[in-house]
Amino acid sequence: MKDLREILSEYWGYASFRPKQEEIMKEAVAGHDVLAIMPTGGGKSLCYQVPSMAIDGIAIVVSPLIALMKDQVQSLQRRGIKAVSVHSGMSPQEIDAALDNAVYGDYKFLYVSPERLKTRIFRERVRKMDVNFIVVDEAHCISQWGYDFRPDYLDIITLREILTEKVPVIAVTATATPAVADDIMSRLGFPVKNIIVSGFERPNLSYVVRKVEDKLGNMMRILDGVPGSGIIYVRQRKRAEEISAFLRTKGISADYYHAGLSAELRNLKQDAWVNGKTRIMVATNAFGMGIDKPDVRTVVHYDLPESIEAYFQEAGRAGRDGLRSYAVLLAANADRANLKRFLPVAFPDIDYIADIYQKVFKYLGIPYESGAGETYKFEIFPFAEHFGLQQAKAYYAVKYIAREGYWTLTDEIDNPSRVVFSVSRDELYKVQLASEDKDSFIRTLLRLYPGIFSSMVRIDEEFIAAKHRCSVQAVKNFLISLSRDHVVRYIPKTRSPLLILNNERLLESNFYIDRKRYDKLRNAYSDRLDAMLAYAGNDDECRAVALSGYFGRKVAECGCCDVCLKKRNSKNPDAVRARIMNAVREGGGRISIAELQLELERQIPEVLVEVRNMADSGVLRIENGSYIAAVGEDASSTR
Repeated sequence: MKDLREILSEYWGYASFRPKQEEIMKEAVAGHDVLAIMPTGGGKSLCYQVPSMAIDGIAIVVSPLIALMKDQVQSLQRRGIKAVSVHSGMSPQEIDAALDNAVYGDYKFLYVSPERLKTRIFRERVRKMDVNFIVVDEAHCISQWGYDFRPDYLDIITLREILTEKVPVIAVTATATPAVADDIMSRLGFPVKNIIVSGFERPNLSYVVRKVEDKLGNMMRILDGVPGSGIIYVRQRKRAEEISAFLRTKGISADYYHAGLSAELRNLKQDAWVNGKTRIMVATNAFGMGIDKPDVRTVVHYDLPESIEAYFQEAGRAGRDGLRSYAVLLAANADRANLKRFLPVAFPDIDYIADIYQKVFKYLGIPYESGAGETYKFEIFPFAEHFGLQQAKAYYAVKYIAREGYWTLTDEIDNPSRVVFSVSRDELYKVQLASEDKDSFIRTLLRLYPGIFSSMVRIDEEFIAAKHRCSVQAVKNFLISLSRDHVVRYIPKTRSPLLILNNERLLESNFYIDRKRYDKLRNAYSDRLDAMLAYAGNDDECRAVALSGYFGRKVAECGCCDVCLKKRNSKNPDAVRARIMNAVREGGGRISIAELQLELERQIPEVLVEVRNMADSGVLRIENGSYIAAVGEDASSTR
């Protein structure tokens, strides 16, 4: 076996491991199943990537997000490590080639989406692979009591049955309560419990809850007071656009990001923010997964998230470089009612879910007892608009049906153009006789794609144009014309989620949802909402202690959250001036009054009283009414 530290240095350029990483790796290479719980930015990927590089064989990595899989594969390839992925957005030919590479091509990593695990072609090929680890990324998805359950994750354990030799499992997640952790290990077949937890202590990250009604004004004071990059999380796409426009009117470089944007536009916005061209990103929870930006100084939650798990992941994107950063939650009186109002949206009643099930098949034009195994492009907005439905409620109904295993809804992926002939060969011959131009084009299609009669085939319009010696637009026009005449079914290239039908369309009387399980899951979701509200309403317990306690972990009081600072200042008023002086020194001799407010957890008027007293004493000076700086000996370190 190769040395773990040498591999870390050679391929990743790091001289040492982060806390617990090496312990997790040693458990894995020793052949033990291990569940690693590490917060966002804690280096979870290295916990399985380094061990796989250390021993012979290929690691099978199950990941629920196709975009994240692609990023991981590209990152490994840039380091000279052979990696490949298999997911629903690929053609049968591409999947076949990728699996061949995994079997015969000396590859180290095979990333797969969970719905691929039960396919015949995958099960046949995996038996031929020299697998060193089964890796479960975002492992909380396997627990039905977790906040993001994926039914296809339950097929992971069958890998252990298919492989003839015992292969250790490395499961990684950023968020798992004790009950969820136990469920993960049970469903993955751990012979003994083995959990390693790291990173709940974030001494550089100050958690703050602001109970305010003027969220915009407080948000501006935070951004004015804390220089550097930031994220503002909101729940609605429209609000993301509105707040980013508001910030630009205030002279702050800001942009918005949500799942409704095209892939190209999202990538442009993300790159501009990562590279520092955009300072503030106002986003829904679609933003942040897989982004490694260490110098985020502020994460502001304008709206309350629906769970502690989501909040902890999103807040944890601040301060990965170890410097002072802030995670600020803005909580208004109306937030409690707004969050509670979301429960019937996230968990529609069973009759509504059953109705959505039938509407989806109607929308796709699939009759009863048909559709099993088929894949369709499916976007919730046009579907909801077609039937006059509330978009969010319809989306959660579709997700719940996926949770029951009737179908799989993928995340948004690039879908190439697809074509299948919808007429018999005899009927096609008549079409060819009727038009010389169409006859020539059809012959080209049949020559290039011989399987086009039996199933949907991925096509490349540019390739067809080159072979047919015409323009790309001419190819599209031919396909559109044939589609209108019901000769072919043509789905142009697009970026959207895919709906994979696991079963045929059932009659209304045969569609079944377990009421007891539904109630239990709904109650668990309601409990998560209550936990989020309790955190926002807490005035007595250290924020870091409260967050860690939710996940069953114990940490010491952080000393830097709003609750800790309020306690410290109330016990010793004289310590406030010392805290101000210390904050100025830590800021290099100069700090904004707004940032000082976050440090002290006092209202700006109260802070100004102390600052003016210190200015009168000659140890500080006020600059432009918004910054304070040290004078005398303490001014030597001023930036």
